[in-house]
Amino acid sequence: MNLNDLTLIQEIARLGSFASVARQRGVDPSSVGRLVAGIEAELGLRLFSRTTRRMELTEAGALYLARIAPLTEELERAREDARAIQSKPRGNLRLSASATFGLHFIVPRLAAFRAAYPEVAVEGIFSDTNIDLVADRIDLAIRLAPEVEGDYVVSKLMDTRYRVVASPEYLRTAPHLVRPEDMEEHRAILFPFRDYRSRWLFQDAQGKIREQAVSGDIVLSPAGAIRDAALAGIGPALLPDWLIAGDLAAGSLSLCIADWEVTATTFDTAAWLVYPSRSYVPGKVRAMIDYLRGGKNE
Repeated sequence: MNLNDLTLIQEIARLGSFASVARQRGVDPSSVGRLVAGIEAELGLRLFSRTTRRMELTEAGALYLARIAPLTEELERAREDARAIQSKPRGNLRLSASATFGLHFIVPRLAAFRAAYPEVAVEGIFSDTNIDLVADRIDLAIRLAPEVEGDYVVSKLMDTRYRVVASPEYLRTAPHLVRPEDMEEHRAILFPFRDYRSRWLFQDAQGKIREQAVSGDIVLSPAGAIRDAALAGIGPALLPDWLIAGDLAAGSLSLCIADWEVTATTFDTAAWLVYPSRSYVPGKVRAMIDYLRGGKNE
């Protein structure tokens, strides 16, 4: 039995069917079934039982899988470490992030990353749906949240802050926008989530929090669409600093209610690096993590 046989068993247990594994590997499902039959014959035990919907591990199969999981990770780690001595990180890196974060934070950095690591191919899956890292074979994800739940390795990439911004063209003719209560005179560009579209939270220099109702007749998603609408002069918007830093520097957006911290949910938010393995981190993943950490303020 080789490493491929061991990883095959793990993939079937994770995805729940021969067909799913076959699609990922680009082979016929019957060939996967034959491989499993051969493995079971060699072990002298049945690893899987078929239900009406998916393949389930037998009791013996679950015990066997629990024992081999650390071994396969160690074998992969040993192979990766040995390769690292002779070459730069390599392989296909599946990277997940929200649509807007991927487009505005990651994509502009890919050219420099490719120049530094030419043997790493990046496959970016940028979506606002909650992608399962294990089922979708994601090597590294960036999640925007106060915290990240789940049995993953989680490390902070950077703190994030929200700001109220508007275009200079809009502000030239609009009512003043200096204090939270000034929002009552403006139609904001809103995000569809309940907390974002009904009230924003403001915190003054003394830490006192004020809840301010907001309203507007333009509701957009993802956040990149709200930024574009703000740039077009439609109205004020609540946007994260990583998305608008360049616009503020260029003067295409102006900071409003600048003396107050602002959020729609909590003031403690961050961008988190999330990856599935606790003991084996491939060189390609380490390279991207180090690169994003080093280049986050570019």
